[in-house]
Amino acid sequence: MPVITLKIDVDTWRGTRQGAPNLARLLKKHDANATFLFSLGPDHTGWALRRAFRPGFFQKVARTSVVEHYGLKTLMYGVLLPAPDIGKSCATEMRAIKSAGFECGIHCWDHVRWQDNVRRRGSAWTAKQMQTAFDRFCDIFGEPPRTHGAAGWQMNEHAFAQLDAFDMAYASDGRAMLDERGALVDNAAGPYRIRIGGETLACIQLPTTLPTLDEILGRNLGDHVIDASNAANAILRLTESPRDHVFTLHAELEGQKLIPIFEQLLKGWQAQGYELASMADYHRKVMNSSLPVYPIDWGELPGRSGELIVQPVQAFQIQ
Repeated sequence: MPVITLKIDVDTWRGTRQGAPNLARLLKKHDANATFLFSLGPDHTGWALRRAFRPGFFQKVARTSVVEHYGLKTLMYGVLLPAPDIGKSCATEMRAIKSAGFECGIHCWDHVRWQDNVRRRGSAWTAKQMQTAFDRFCDIFGEPPRTHGAAGWQMNEHAFAQLDAFDMAYASDGRAMLDERGALVDNAAGPYRIRIGGETLACIQLPTTLPTLDEILGRNLGDHVIDASNAANAILRLTESPRDHVFTLHAELEGQKLIPIFEQLLKGWQAQGYELASMADYHRKVMNSSLPVYPIDWGELPGRSGELIVQPVQAFQIQ
């Protein structure tokens, strides 16, 4: 049975307090599994306003109604309002997700600080950010994290190496390349390992292989504009041919205003014959496979501003 791995990024205090519990209830209703990746430190969402000068930022804000989805209060955290400590104030909600049977892992310590800085930072800064998140996770859950999914799909070579140091067997820190319709550029895209400085890392990468809802909403794909009435069908068309996929969703979006669209996706994928899985489930399926090895690479995806960690196309595989 093909699997669609549901990877849930929880970026903010509001997403942890409201969106994540909403998603857990919906997943239980449909007997679906998933992995929740938590931001564990301060919510500095307001700092993201500095991205206003990046190419494509305003188009994305206009398409996805950032204020409506995140709330004005969240957008003021770290600017006009103090940044709440998510891990301290939402530990009960996080533990409830795990108690409900869902895998939990690390998204980051400070989402905006990580996303906006990690690419150009060195080993000391990277290790401090990751170790602080690791320690907070252990404090909350009483055990070390098994997996990681980078904020904004931003990493550096030190961060990838740190995953091995943490003995994480699998993570989902990057994306597969997509065309303007959201379809895979390389049909061979999927689990792989990373090589840095001649060394192949042990941690298996499970890249996101489908577009996110916020990447397609408001865009003209083919002969029609994608909105709430047809967004689910647009993604379901991409999964008509059975193969394993990773779908990233956000507690702030699919866990709140976009939850009706996500429920349509759950029903549609089950009707297409998919198992809705956690990252751990997917890892068990591929862990003994012979996987390709690639260098770290960056690229841009339709509907999202800036460069992300991407899986190179098969032609660039390291032999």
